[in-house]
Amino acid sequence: MSSKEATKPHPVVSARPFRDALRCCRANHFGYTIGSMLTGIVILACWVSVALYWNISARSVKSPAERQNFVARLARMPVWLGFILFIAAGIHPVGMVVMRRTVFSDSAAVAICALGSFLAIWSRKTLGAEWSQDVELKQGHKLVERGSYSLMRHPIYTAHLLMGLGTAIGSGRLVAFAGLVSFVVGFWIKLNQEERLLLRCFPDEYPAYKARVKALIPYVL
Repeated sequence: MSSKEATKPHPVVSARPFRDALRCCRANHFGYTIGSMLTGIVILACWVSVALYWNISARSVKSPAERQNFVARLARMPVWLGFILFIAAGIHPVGMVVMRRTVFSDSAAVAICALGSFLAIWSRKTLGAEWSQDVELKQGHKLVERGSYSLMRHPIYTAHLLMGLGTAIGSGRLVAFAGLVSFVVGFWIKLNQEERLLLRCFPDEYPAYKARVKALIPYVL
């Protein structure tokens, strides 16, 4: 080795690019965390707004003429299980991630949940005094075919399924999607119970309405 080679300075690697990259990663993570929190807050606000409207409007409903029996009311259990799983996914988000959260998925989750909450409140307002928590016949019961009920026969169920879908996408975890599946099962059972009741109580009007209007998705299902 010559004396020139021995005294040749070694190139100095600057740490600045690494620091900049680390700072960028931290900023992105912070932004993602804030975005995730906002998504959760908006979705929670959708559920709270529906629950508040439900409780306020429940004060002005007709008295039941025919109550649903206890065994038939047990069909609501999958719906309540779905609520429990959604709450668990929000409070303690653990378990397998089945959908990676992105800005697009969070935006879609908020939009779907907001659409569901709007449809739920609109449909509940349209139904008015004819609404009931259980599948039961009201005194002087009338068949509602206006508003959202001109587009689908069970818009409140559609609304809750949309909110469940938005919540599951916003969570991205298996437990939330399990809650969505439980929602689908519970509301499908309740839908069929309601169909049988309405066909029995409105033997002339309901078959025509059923032939004209789809159950859950306008012009599709």
